Amino acid sequence: MYEPTHLRTFLAVAQTLSFTQAARRLGLRQSTVSQHVRRLEEGAGRRLFVRDTHRVALTEDGEAMLGFARTILAAHERAAAYFTGTRLRGRLRFGASEDFVLTRLPEILEAFRRDHPEVDLELTVELSGILHRQLESGRHDLVLAKRRADDTHGELVWQDTLTWIGAPGLRLEADRPVPLILFPAPAITRARALEVLEAHGRPWRIACTSGSLSGLVAAARAGLGVMAHTHGLIPPGLAPLRQRGGALPELGTVDFVLLHGRRRPASQEAADALAAAVLAGADRLHRGA
Repeated sequence: MYEPTHLRTFLAVAQTLSFTQAARRLGLRQSTVSQHVRRLEEGAGRRLFVRDTHRVALTEDGEAMLGFARTILAAHERAAAYFTGTRLRGRLRFGASEDFVLTRLPEILEAFRRDHPEVDLELTVELSGILHRQLESGRHDLVLAKRRADDTHGELVWQDTLTWIGAPGLRLEADRPVPLILFPAPAITRARALEVLEAHGRPWRIACTSGSLSGLVAAARAGLGVMAHTHGLIPPGLAPLRQRGGALPELGTVDFVLLHGRRRPASQEAADALAAAVLAGADRLHRGA
């Protein structure tokens, strides 16, 4: 009833909320993706998605299926690894964006270490812009980060909306510069925030700069200003800005992607395995933030 191939397709659609993006990730035709989802829905006897020409959303039963799908696929992969006798080894250099500091990424990495104890995992947490540079210079085997607006490379994990957030109850004066809480350059959200404000002629000032997400969150909780942040990763204690007369311009969307570095024989299989683990648990990264 719960064919692993159909479950992987379901997860890809649930994480991207797009049959088109899921097809690209899996290397399948969109009609095949639709067929897999339809067969899974027929087997479960429930609708898992509500979809029309404009949007795709999980139903309540679809939300429930997420946990079952992850559990079934994890058991399937452990059984396959056990009976084939394959054990991954080597050193894996993994870079993750600061955005994931407060998410459930540690749980995914813990499970990977448990399943592959002979892989030496080296984790680097940095700004997405810096990780892109480090990847290009050969310092990482795999990176999970935001994609630049003009980039198309990388394997899409999910797409989300950028939004203005701050302390609950924070109000901005329409006739005063927008107080910004920002990562330093070359942060992708920093560049987007400044570009959008400049394009709309909104004056701004920098109220706080920090290379640490924890530092930015502390400043925002103190009411020093506003942050441009991923809607699905809003830290506890902060909320989308309630805007009235001095509404801020929309920030658009942002893509989170997996990017492979130069293929090294000693790390290639481990990088592929960790990429698969991140994709399988991608919905937990933003839903469980």
